[in-house]
Amino acid sequence: MTSPDIRLVVLDMAGTTVADGGLVEQAFEAAAAELGVEPGTPDHADKLAYVRATMGESKISVFRHLFGAEDLAQRANTAFEKAYGDLVDAGRVAPVPGAREAVERIQATGRTVVLTTGFARATQDAVLGALGWHDLVPLTLCPADAGGRGRPYPDMVLEAFLRTGAADDVRQIAVVGDTSYDMLSGVRAGAAVVAGVLTGAHDADALRAAGATHVLDSVAQLPGALA
Repeated sequence: MTSPDIRLVVLDMAGTTVADGGLVEQAFEAAAAELGVEPGTPDHADKLAYVRATMGESKISVFRHLFGAEDLAQRANTAFEKAYGDLVDAGRVAPVPGAREAVERIQATGRTVVLTTGFARATQDAVLGALGWHDLVPLTLCPADAGGRGRPYPDMVLEAFLRTGAADDVRQIAVVGDTSYDMLSGVRAGAAVVAGVLTGAHDADALRAAGATHVLDSVAQLPGALA
């Protein structure tokens, strides 16, 4: 990878730096059950397909699309976050191999790393706690920290840019994720490097179609790619 003077690296969590083994889909089952969506029905299949297609988006936004009314969306989101948190507490998440080392190597070069997610803050904190990552980076962001819209909007990337002061220009940002929505958020933020990784939800074609400038097998390759 030939890159410009990258000073800020914005990394997604689930699927990029965190391996969760399909927990999003398992937690969706709890949300669907809360709203009376029967497994095995066409409605259930359609909703699950939408969840898969929109991996990386703010989860409350996903449920607003699926269930319409705000009270229903909030009920689904609460059930989802509780179910995901319970799975995290049960030890069902782990770092993507080499992820922590990659973050430490990048920061050792003087670059700033920020971790972002589409989950709520409580869920993000549960994941960080389970991995012992609370002190790994100087800033972590969820959609509520950046106005609530989440991906594919550029808000979290730009919030990282503003809060850290690590870069003088958005072209000094690298955005890294495993979904098309991660790629879109990086493109819309003006990041010079928008790198997709193949450890999560979407394949290389989907990542490139959404604007990925680079596709890596894993975030473990990122330090060398930015060198």
